[in-house]
Amino acid sequence: MARFSRIVIVTKRTHLQDLLERFVTEAQARFYLEHMGLSFSDYEDAHTAYAGAMDAVVAALPSTPRHVIVDRALLPMFAFEERDLVVTLGGNGLVVNVAKYLDGQPLVAVNPDPRRHEAILVPFRVDGFRSQIRSIVEGRMEIRPVTMAEARLNDGQILLAFNDLFVGRRDHASARYRIEVDGRAEEQSSSGVIISTGAGSTGWLKSIVDGALRIVRICCPEAKGLPAAINTRFDWSADWLRFAVREPFTSSRTGAGIIFGVVGSGEAIRIISRMPEGGVIFSDGVFDDAIAFNSGAIVEIRVSARKASLVSPQANTATIRVEAH
Repeated sequence: MARFSRIVIVTKRTHLQDLLERFVTEAQARFYLEHMGLSFSDYEDAHTAYAGAMDAVVAALPSTPRHVIVDRALLPMFAFEERDLVVTLGGNGLVVNVAKYLDGQPLVAVNPDPRRHEAILVPFRVDGFRSQIRSIVEGRMEIRPVTMAEARLNDGQILLAFNDLFVGRRDHASARYRIEVDGRAEEQSSSGVIISTGAGSTGWLKSIVDGALRIVRICCPEAKGLPAAINTRFDWSADWLRFAVREPFTSSRTGAGIIFGVVGSGEAIRIISRMPEGGVIFSDGVFDDAIAFNSGAIVEIRVSARKASLVSPQANTATIRVEAH
């Protein structure tokens, strides 16, 4: 029986396409950019490079299984199947976005334009993709599992995160909430809470830790023994999460005793909203999928049972059997 029933190629709109949607015609878009002192040719070049990569990827696919192409904007309405092989053509953000719609299906991340996209999560190149995709379709691939976080609200809503979850406010006012973790609880007022996976541990989480360390070093030059930097990184497949509270404010009613820690396997961090309005939860820095988090809302955040399965470009070193059901 065939290992995969279809190949799903997920694409994204180019900046040129976004411009044309906004200005209707190329002439109007060009006039606007050049009037602002920007180069329209940069947008044209990027669009041409992406279109060329798209043609090359499609041409490299084997005749079977069949393939379909879906734009990222349609993902909320697209039904992935258990035996899909998923190929993304874009940058790190596209991989993160697509991974949250999958449930173990292998994901092959192709970099359409290495000059414009860093290859943190997109290790495959268009050059040589023909032989690589054939090996993958035959089952010769190496899978890198990536732990995801899951936010589950008391009204049944669920939000997954590849990198991190933010719990706080949609504006710059202080977030008010009760935090409960590892048998401890505290009322807090802060700029929000970040809960990070291993994949996100060198991103937002790192910036919080680096900023706090540097502030202490500047404000307290007499402090001795402080490290020059703190390594926040942990493995992408680690079965635990790390949380950090941003700018906690202490008062007669709020504390700062629970500001950094670990959410272990099988455990959860529980946050109860004290915000009549403006509260929000979103994942991976994307506000489009935000969930309201106002008074009455309770969220529990833990390691998700679903993991992302990123295919490594070292495709001929191992065989992962993806059984057909």
